[in-house]
Order: sequence, then structure tokens, then C-alpha cells
Amino acid sequence: MGTVDARLLVSLSGVTTRTLHRCADLAAELDRRKVPLSVLYAARTGEGPVTEWIRTRRAHGDSVLLHGYDHRIPPTHRAVQLGKRAEFAALPAHEARLRLIAAKAALEANGMAVDGFAPPRWVASDGTLQALREHGFRLCADLVSVRDLVSGEVRRARVQEFGGPSQRTETVRCFALVLAAARAARRGGLVRLGIDAADLTRPGLRQAFLDAVDVSLENRAFGTTYGSLSRTRVTLSG
Repeated sequence: MGTVDARLLVSLSGVTTRTLHRCADLAAELDRRKVPLSVLYAARTGEGPVTEWIRTRRAHGDSVLLHGYDHRIPPTHRAVQLGKRAEFAALPAHEARLRLIAAKAALEANGMAVDGFAPPRWVASDGTLQALREHGFRLCADLVSVRDLVSGEVRRARVQEFGGPSQRTETVRCFALVLAAARAARRGGLVRLGIDAADLTRPGLRQAFLDAVDVSLENRAFGTTYGSLSRTRVTLSG
């Protein structure tokens, strides 16, 4: 029995006014390959060229995932204990609720609709998952899985990305990403490739990321979005 063709999910985070032109260039490269993009959007981004570009991409068929409220600010009194931990990584449900309420208000003010939630650094606490369900989110994408918060279905697939500064050389990191993409595509299921906009400033990383997309397509993966994994779009009920 043959392997089911893989679904390729390409996500982009860290879009800023400084990196916007490089993000637009990446999106154009993906358009040429007929691969849609899933953009991770921090709710407190506010009005401006970044939000307008993401709105345009969404209208074009891309997906948008809420990427926290403002993960530059440590969560309340837990700043000392959490240190540099990600915004939603260890929050209890009541604190996650407060941040999601603020995020929803910011999304409404920006006129931005989202298809689900992707926590900063791809890490969400159990309390965050509970709060997401209460606020009507259908999908949460973490580091190792994509969760349907309504049915409880969990699709296991790790995000393949360059990550932060590493002792490995850039050449090794590039090779590892392309190899991981090829292996995942041959297995079938979900192939998840993620890139931070800051990595697009390095030509070697940018090219390796596109090579990873290409090798996935060559192994019969087809491009889709996180939003398409849910039967219906998320409804941000109050």
C-alpha cells in the first residue's frame, strides 16, 4: 500500500517593517511554486505596512495564525521565574485568558481574522490550551503537533526550522533542514517548515529554505495552510 502524499505547511514569523520586503520576496517565490503561506501574527503589531501586507496575503489565500499578544513583555509576576521563556509556555489558564482577551481586542481593532493559534517559540501550556478552547479557537500548532481543539485530534509532526544561534555551521544547518524536509515528505502526513524573517537576511538560509520546499514538492507533498486543516475557520466568540 503506497504512502499518502504529504501536506506541506510553510510558516513565516517575525515580520517587521525592516524585513517586510524580504518576506514579500519569499511569498512571491512560494506563489511561483503554488505553495500558500501561513503567517504568524502577534496581535499587538497594530496598524501599519506589516498588518496591511498580511491582510493582503490573507485575501490572496494565505493563512494567519495568532502568534501571541506581545511576547516581548514577560508574563506579569512570573517574569523572574520564567526568565526568557516564551509568552504562553507556562501560563495557567486564568493568565492565558487575560492575554487572549487582549489579543482578541487588538485583532478586532486591526480588522484581522485568524485561523488558529501558534504560540511564541511553538510552546503552549496546558492552561493556554484550555483558554484557547474557551475562546473559540479550533486549532493550535505547537512544536511537535497540530491540535484540533474541538475534536481533540492531534496530528504529530515537528516544525523543521533553523532555530536560534547554533554551534553548527550554517552549511550543516542548511543541509539538515533540506534532509529533514525530504524525509518527512517521503513518510507522508504533514511536512512543517518554519522560518523567521530574520533568517531571510542570510542568502544561504533563504536558499536552503526554498530548497527544502522544493525537495518536499519533488517528493509529492502539496502545499496547504494551517487554516485548511480545520473544517471551519475559527470564530473568536467573546
